[in-house]
Amino acid sequence: MYLYKNPYILCYLFSCVGLGTTITFASSHWLLAWMGLEMNTLAFVPLMVKDPMGRAMEAAAKYFFTQAGAAALLLFSAVLNALISGQWDIHQMDHPVPVTLFVLAMALKLGIPPGHAWLTEVMQGLTLMMGMALSTWQKLAPFVLLIQIQPSNQVILLALGLISIVVGGLGGLNQAQLRKMMAYSSIAHLGWALVVLQFSVVLSILALITYMMTSSALFIMFTFTKSLNMNALATAWTKNPPLAALLLLILLSLGGIPPLMGFMPKWLIIQELIQQGFIVLASLAAMSALLSLFFYVRIAYAASLTISPNNLSGTAPWRLPTTNHALLLAPLSALTLAALPLTPTVMTLLP
Repeated sequence: MYLYKNPYILCYLFSCVGLGTTITFASSHWLLAWMGLEMNTLAFVPLMVKDPMGRAMEAAAKYFFTQAGAAALLLFSAVLNALISGQWDIHQMDHPVPVTLFVLAMALKLGIPPGHAWLTEVMQGLTLMMGMALSTWQKLAPFVLLIQIQPSNQVILLALGLISIVVGGLGGLNQAQLRKMMAYSSIAHLGWALVVLQFSVVLSILALITYMMTSSALFIMFTFTKSLNMNALATAWTKNPPLAALLLLILLSLGGIPPLMGFMPKWLIIQELIQQGFIVLASLAAMSALLSLFFYVRIAYAASLTISPNNLSGTAPWRLPTTNHALLLAPLSALTLAALPLTPTVMTLLP
Protein backbone atom coordinates (compact mmCIF):
# COMPACT_ATOMS: atom_id res chain seq x y z
CA MET A 1 0.00 0.00 0.00
CA TYR A 2 3.02 2.31 0.23
CA LEU A 3 3.07 2.67 -3.56
CA TYR A 4 -0.45 4.14 -3.57
CA LYS A 5 0.54 6.77 -0.99
CA ASN A 6 3.54 7.87 -3.06
CA PRO A 7 2.56 11.01 -5.03
CA TYR A 8 5.02 10.17 -7.80
CA ILE A 9 3.38 6.80 -8.40
CA LEU A 10 -0.08 8.39 -8.42
CA CYS A 11 1.09 11.11 -10.81
CA TYR A 12 2.54 8.45 -13.10
CA LEU A 13 -0.67 6.40 -13.10
CA PHE A 14 -2.89 9.42 -13.77
CA SER A 15 -0.54 10.51 -16.56
CA CYS A 16 -0.74 7.07 -18.15
CA VAL A 17 -4.54 7.15 -18.01
CA GLY A 18 -4.57 10.52 -19.74
CA LEU A 19 -1.88 9.51 -22.23
CA GLY A 20 -3.70 6.31 -23.18
CA THR A 21 -6.89 8.25 -23.90
CA THR A 22 -4.95 10.86 -25.88
CA ILE A 23 -3.23 8.20 -28.00
CA THR A 24 -6.60 6.70 -28.87
CA PHE A 25 -7.92 10.15 -29.77
CA ALA A 26 -5.00 10.90 -32.11
CA SER A 27 -4.48 7.48 -33.68
CA SER A 28 -5.35 6.62 -37.27
CA HIS A 29 -3.94 3.07 -37.06
CA TRP A 30 -5.77 0.23 -35.33
CA LEU A 31 -2.73 -0.97 -33.41
CA LEU A 32 -2.14 2.51 -31.97
CA ALA A 33 -5.80 2.79 -30.95
CA TRP A 34 -5.64 -0.62 -29.30
CA MET A 35 -2.39 0.31 -27.53
CA GLY A 36 -3.97 3.50 -26.16
CA LEU A 37 -6.96 1.59 -24.79
CA GLU A 38 -4.69 -0.98 -23.14
CA MET A 39 -2.46 1.70 -21.60
CA ASN A 40 -5.53 3.43 -20.21
CA THR A 41 -6.90 0.19 -18.73
CA LEU A 42 -3.62 -1.00 -17.18
CA ALA A 43 -3.08 2.38 -15.50
CA PHE A 44 -6.67 2.69 -14.29
CA VAL A 45 -6.84 -0.72 -12.57
CA PRO A 46 -4.27 0.16 -9.82
CA LEU A 47 -6.12 3.43 -9.19
CA MET A 48 -9.31 1.45 -8.53
CA VAL A 49 -7.70 -0.17 -5.46
CA LYS A 50 -5.90 2.97 -4.27
CA ASP A 51 -8.48 3.38 -1.50
CA PRO A 52 -9.24 -0.28 -0.72
CA MET A 53 -12.81 -1.03 0.24
CA GLY A 54 -14.49 -4.35 0.86
CA ARG A 55 -15.03 -5.07 -2.81
CA ALA A 56 -12.35 -2.93 -4.46
CA MET A 57 -10.10 -5.85 -5.43
CA GLU A 58 -13.06 -7.81 -6.80
CA ALA A 59 -14.23 -4.79 -8.80
CA ALA A 60 -10.73 -4.23 -10.20
CA ALA A 61 -10.47 -7.88 -11.28
CA LYS A 62 -13.88 -7.80 -12.97
CA TYR A 63 -13.02 -4.56 -14.73
CA PHE A 64 -9.66 -5.88 -15.94
CA PHE A 65 -11.01 -9.13 -17.39
CA THR A 66 -13.95 -7.38 -19.06
CA GLN A 67 -11.77 -4.71 -20.63
CA ALA A 68 -9.22 -7.31 -21.72
CA GLY A 69 -11.97 -9.28 -23.46
CA ALA A 70 -13.27 -6.15 -25.18
CA ALA A 71 -9.75 -5.20 -26.30
CA ALA A 72 -9.19 -8.70 -27.68
CA LEU A 73 -12.46 -8.50 -29.63
CA LEU A 74 -11.44 -5.08 -30.95
CA LEU A 75 -8.06 -6.41 -32.08
CA PHE A 76 -9.75 -9.40 -33.72
CA SER A 77 -12.08 -7.12 -35.68
CA ALA A 78 -9.11 -4.99 -36.80
CA VAL A 79 -7.14 -8.06 -37.95
CA LEU A 80 -10.20 -9.44 -39.76
CA ASN A 81 -10.66 -6.10 -41.52
CA ALA A 82 -6.98 -6.11 -42.50
CA LEU A 83 -7.35 -9.61 -43.99
CA ILE A 84 -10.42 -8.53 -45.97
CA SER A 85 -9.35 -5.07 -47.17
CA GLY A 86 -5.58 -5.05 -46.63
CA GLN A 87 -5.89 -1.80 -44.63
CA TRP A 88 -4.97 -1.01 -41.03
CA ASP A 89 -6.33 2.54 -41.19
CA ILE A 90 -9.23 3.19 -38.81
CA HIS A 91 -11.32 4.92 -41.47
CA GLN A 92 -11.00 1.98 -43.89
CA MET A 93 -13.25 -0.39 -41.93
CA ASP A 94 -16.43 -0.82 -43.98
CA HIS A 95 -17.07 -4.58 -44.18
CA PRO A 96 -20.18 -5.49 -42.14
CA VAL A 97 -18.61 -8.39 -40.20
CA PRO A 98 -15.59 -6.46 -38.73
CA VAL A 99 -17.81 -3.43 -38.13
CA THR A 100 -20.34 -5.50 -36.15
CA LEU A 101 -17.57 -7.08 -34.07
CA PHE A 102 -16.12 -3.62 -33.44
CA VAL A 103 -19.47 -2.22 -32.28
CA LEU A 104 -19.92 -5.16 -29.90
CA ALA A 105 -16.39 -4.61 -28.53
CA MET A 106 -17.14 -0.94 -27.90
CA ALA A 107 -20.48 -1.85 -26.29
CA LEU A 108 -18.56 -4.07 -23.87
CA LYS A 109 -16.01 -1.32 -23.26
CA LEU A 110 -18.67 1.30 -22.59
CA GLY A 111 -20.90 -0.97 -20.53
CA ILE A 112 -24.01 -0.73 -22.70
CA PRO A 113 -26.36 -3.63 -23.52
CA PRO A 114 -25.71 -6.44 -24.23
CA GLY A 115 -22.37 -5.95 -22.42
CA HIS A 116 -23.58 -3.96 -19.42
CA ALA A 117 -23.73 -6.55 -16.62
CA TRP A 118 -20.21 -5.82 -15.38
CA LEU A 119 -20.70 -2.08 -14.96
CA THR A 120 -23.06 -2.13 -11.97
CA GLU A 121 -20.98 -4.70 -10.07
CA VAL A 122 -17.74 -2.84 -10.67
CA MET A 123 -19.28 0.51 -9.75
CA GLN A 124 -20.61 -0.90 -6.49
CA GLY A 125 -17.11 -1.90 -5.40
CA LEU A 126 -15.45 1.49 -6.04
CA THR A 127 -15.24 4.71 -4.10
CA LEU A 128 -17.42 7.57 -5.27
CA MET A 129 -14.58 9.47 -6.93
CA MET A 130 -13.31 6.42 -8.82
CA GLY A 131 -16.91 5.67 -9.79
CA MET A 132 -17.11 9.18 -11.21
CA ALA A 133 -13.96 8.55 -13.27
CA LEU A 134 -15.35 5.25 -14.53
CA SER A 135 -18.63 6.89 -15.55
CA THR A 136 -17.06 9.88 -17.29
CA TRP A 137 -13.40 9.80 -18.36
CA GLN A 138 -13.29 6.09 -19.17
CA LYS A 139 -16.12 6.53 -21.70
CA LEU A 140 -14.22 9.00 -23.88
CA ALA A 141 -11.77 6.79 -25.79
CA PRO A 142 -14.27 4.07 -26.85
CA PHE A 143 -16.82 6.71 -27.77
CA VAL A 144 -14.33 8.53 -30.01
CA LEU A 145 -13.66 5.27 -31.84
CA LEU A 146 -17.41 4.78 -32.30
CA ILE A 147 -17.64 8.25 -33.82
CA GLN A 148 -14.96 7.38 -36.38
CA ILE A 149 -16.45 3.99 -37.33
CA GLN A 150 -20.16 4.24 -37.92
CA PRO A 151 -21.80 1.14 -39.41
CA SER A 152 -23.57 1.54 -42.74
CA ASN A 153 -26.55 -0.32 -41.28
CA GLN A 154 -28.42 2.22 -39.14
CA VAL A 155 -30.29 -0.46 -37.22
CA ILE A 156 -27.25 -1.47 -35.13
CA LEU A 157 -26.62 1.84 -33.34
CA LEU A 158 -30.33 2.75 -33.19
CA ALA A 159 -31.16 -0.57 -31.55
CA LEU A 160 -28.23 -0.34 -29.12
CA GLY A 161 -29.21 3.21 -28.21
CA LEU A 162 -32.88 2.47 -27.58
CA ILE A 163 -32.13 -0.72 -25.62
CA SER A 164 -29.64 1.22 -23.48
CA ILE A 165 -32.22 3.89 -22.65
CA VAL A 166 -34.81 1.26 -21.68
CA VAL A 167 -32.39 -0.96 -19.70
CA GLY A 168 -30.88 2.05 -17.92
CA GLY A 169 -34.34 3.22 -16.86
CA LEU A 170 -35.67 -0.17 -15.80
CA GLY A 171 -32.48 -1.24 -14.01
CA GLY A 172 -32.41 1.75 -11.69
CA LEU A 173 -36.00 1.48 -10.49
CA ASN A 174 -35.50 -1.03 -7.67
CA GLN A 175 -32.00 0.00 -6.56
CA ALA A 176 -31.15 1.28 -3.10
CA GLN A 177 -27.42 1.72 -3.72
CA LEU A 178 -26.50 5.10 -5.20
CA ARG A 179 -23.51 3.80 -7.14
CA LYS A 180 -25.62 1.19 -8.91
CA MET A 181 -28.19 3.87 -9.71
CA MET A 182 -25.47 6.01 -11.25
CA ALA A 183 -24.27 3.01 -13.28
CA TYR A 184 -27.73 2.58 -14.78
CA SER A 185 -27.91 6.34 -15.30
CA SER A 186 -24.68 6.09 -17.30
CA ILE A 187 -26.18 3.33 -19.45
CA ALA A 188 -29.31 5.39 -20.18
CA HIS A 189 -27.43 8.57 -21.09
CA LEU A 190 -25.00 6.72 -23.35
CA GLY A 191 -28.09 5.39 -25.11
CA TRP A 192 -29.17 8.97 -25.90
CA ALA A 193 -25.71 9.67 -27.32
CA LEU A 194 -25.75 6.51 -29.45
CA VAL A 195 -29.25 6.89 -30.85
CA VAL A 196 -28.36 10.16 -32.61
CA LEU A 197 -24.74 9.37 -33.47
CA GLN A 198 -25.33 8.56 -37.14
CA PHE A 199 -27.34 11.71 -37.77
CA SER A 200 -25.44 14.37 -35.83
CA VAL A 201 -22.04 13.80 -34.24
CA VAL A 202 -22.20 17.24 -32.62
CA LEU A 203 -25.44 16.36 -30.81
CA SER A 204 -23.98 13.05 -29.69
CA ILE A 205 -20.91 14.76 -28.24
CA LEU A 206 -23.14 17.39 -26.62
CA ALA A 207 -25.19 14.68 -24.90
CA LEU A 208 -22.02 13.00 -23.62
CA ILE A 209 -20.45 16.23 -22.34
CA THR A 210 -23.67 17.30 -20.63
CA TYR A 211 -23.93 13.95 -18.89
CA MET A 212 -20.28 14.10 -17.80
CA MET A 213 -20.74 17.55 -16.22
CA THR A 214 -23.99 16.69 -14.45
CA SER A 215 -22.84 13.26 -13.29
CA SER A 216 -19.56 14.66 -11.96
CA ALA A 217 -21.44 17.28 -9.94
CA LEU A 218 -23.71 14.58 -8.52
CA PHE A 219 -20.83 12.29 -7.54
CA ILE A 220 -19.10 15.20 -5.79
CA MET A 221 -22.35 15.91 -3.95
CA PHE A 222 -22.52 12.32 -2.74
CA THR A 223 -18.89 12.59 -1.62
CA PHE A 224 -19.64 15.76 0.38
CA THR A 225 -22.58 14.13 2.14
CA LYS A 226 -20.78 10.74 2.48
CA SER A 227 -23.83 8.96 1.08
CA LEU A 228 -23.63 5.50 -0.46
CA ASN A 229 -27.28 4.46 -0.27
CA MET A 230 -30.76 5.92 -0.07
CA ASN A 231 -30.96 5.72 3.71
CA ALA A 232 -27.80 7.78 4.13
CA LEU A 233 -29.35 10.59 2.08
CA ALA A 234 -31.97 11.12 4.79
CA THR A 235 -29.36 12.95 6.89
CA ALA A 236 -27.91 14.95 3.99
CA TRP A 237 -29.74 18.14 4.94
CA THR A 238 -28.31 18.04 8.47
CA LYS A 239 -24.77 17.91 7.12
CA ASN A 240 -25.17 20.75 4.62
CA PRO A 241 -28.65 22.18 3.91
CA PRO A 242 -27.62 24.31 0.87
CA LEU A 243 -26.02 21.29 -0.77
CA ALA A 244 -29.18 19.24 -0.20
CA ALA A 245 -31.21 21.88 -2.07
CA LEU A 246 -28.61 22.00 -4.85
CA LEU A 247 -28.64 18.21 -5.06
CA LEU A 248 -32.36 18.32 -5.89
CA LEU A 249 -31.76 20.67 -8.83
CA ILE A 250 -28.84 18.64 -10.18
CA LEU A 251 -30.93 15.46 -10.09
CA LEU A 252 -33.74 17.18 -11.98
CA SER A 253 -31.22 18.40 -14.55
CA LEU A 254 -29.90 14.86 -14.97
CA GLY A 255 -33.49 13.75 -15.58
CA GLY A 256 -33.91 16.33 -18.34
CA ILE A 257 -36.39 18.69 -16.68
CA PRO A 258 -36.59 22.24 -18.11
CA PRO A 259 -35.32 24.93 -17.59
CA LEU A 260 -32.15 23.08 -16.51
CA MET A 261 -29.20 22.14 -18.70
CA GLY A 262 -30.04 18.43 -18.94
CA PHE A 263 -33.15 19.28 -20.95
CA MET A 264 -31.17 20.66 -23.90
CA PRO A 265 -29.54 17.49 -25.35
CA LYS A 266 -32.73 15.42 -24.98
CA TRP A 267 -34.79 18.13 -26.65
CA LEU A 268 -32.38 18.51 -29.56
CA ILE A 269 -31.97 14.73 -30.01
CA ILE A 270 -35.74 14.17 -30.14
CA GLN A 271 -36.05 17.03 -32.63
CA GLU A 272 -33.31 15.52 -34.81
CA LEU A 273 -34.87 12.04 -34.73
CA ILE A 274 -38.24 13.47 -35.79
CA GLN A 275 -36.60 15.37 -38.66
CA GLN A 276 -34.97 12.12 -39.80
CA GLY A 277 -38.36 10.40 -39.84
CA PHE A 278 -37.90 8.22 -36.74
CA ILE A 279 -41.02 9.43 -34.93
CA VAL A 280 -41.73 6.11 -33.19
CA LEU A 281 -38.10 5.84 -32.00
CA ALA A 282 -38.21 9.40 -30.63
CA SER A 283 -41.47 8.65 -28.80
CA LEU A 284 -40.11 5.44 -27.28
CA ALA A 285 -36.91 7.22 -26.16
CA ALA A 286 -38.91 10.07 -24.59
CA MET A 287 -41.20 7.67 -22.71
CA SER A 288 -38.25 5.55 -21.56
CA ALA A 289 -36.62 8.68 -20.15
CA LEU A 290 -39.49 8.82 -17.65
CA LEU A 291 -38.18 5.61 -16.10
CA SER A 292 -34.86 7.26 -15.34
CA LEU A 293 -36.63 10.37 -14.08
CA PHE A 294 -38.54 8.23 -11.57
CA PHE A 295 -35.46 7.01 -9.71
CA TYR A 296 -33.87 10.47 -9.88
CA VAL A 297 -36.97 11.77 -8.10
CA ARG A 298 -36.59 8.97 -5.55
CA ILE A 299 -33.07 10.17 -4.77
CA ALA A 300 -34.24 13.79 -4.61
CA TYR A 301 -37.07 12.84 -2.24
CA ALA A 302 -34.71 10.99 0.08
CA ALA A 303 -32.19 13.84 0.10
CA SER A 304 -34.42 16.91 0.28
CA LEU A 305 -37.86 15.90 1.54
CA THR A 306 -37.08 13.24 4.13
CA ILE A 307 -36.53 14.32 7.73
CA SER A 308 -34.20 12.13 9.74
CA PRO A 309 -34.60 11.59 13.52
CA ASN A 310 -33.80 14.85 15.30
CA ASN A 311 -31.13 13.52 17.64
CA LEU A 312 -27.60 14.62 18.45
CA SER A 313 -25.89 12.25 16.03
CA GLY A 314 -28.19 13.40 13.23
CA THR A 315 -27.81 17.15 13.77
CA ALA A 316 -24.17 17.37 14.83
CA PRO A 317 -22.46 17.21 11.42
CA TRP A 318 -23.51 20.70 10.28
CA ARG A 319 -21.65 22.18 13.28
CA LEU A 320 -18.39 20.53 12.32
CA PRO A 321 -16.01 22.14 9.79
CA THR A 322 -15.69 20.33 6.48
CA THR A 323 -12.38 19.59 4.75
CA ASN A 324 -13.95 19.01 1.32
CA HIS A 325 -13.08 21.43 -1.46
CA ALA A 326 -15.88 22.91 -3.52
CA LEU A 327 -13.69 24.41 -6.25
CA LEU A 328 -14.75 21.86 -8.87
CA LEU A 329 -18.34 21.63 -7.67
CA ALA A 330 -19.08 25.34 -8.18
CA PRO A 331 -18.52 25.57 -11.97
CA LEU A 332 -20.06 22.16 -12.62
CA SER A 333 -23.21 23.08 -10.70
CA ALA A 334 -23.44 26.48 -12.42
CA LEU A 335 -23.20 24.89 -15.88
CA THR A 336 -25.61 22.12 -14.95
CA LEU A 337 -28.30 24.51 -13.73
CA ALA A 338 -27.90 27.63 -15.86
CA ALA A 339 -26.46 26.71 -19.26
CA LEU A 340 -29.78 26.14 -21.06
CA PRO A 341 -29.77 29.71 -22.55
CA LEU A 342 -26.74 28.58 -24.61
CA THR A 343 -29.08 26.42 -26.73
CA PRO A 344 -29.28 28.91 -29.67
CA THR A 345 -25.49 29.04 -29.80
CA VAL A 346 -25.28 25.25 -29.79
CA MET A 347 -27.84 24.99 -32.56
CA THR A 348 -25.75 27.29 -34.78
CA LEU A 349 -22.93 24.75 -34.53
CA LEU A 350 -25.09 21.92 -35.83
CA PRO A 351 -24.48 20.96 -39.48
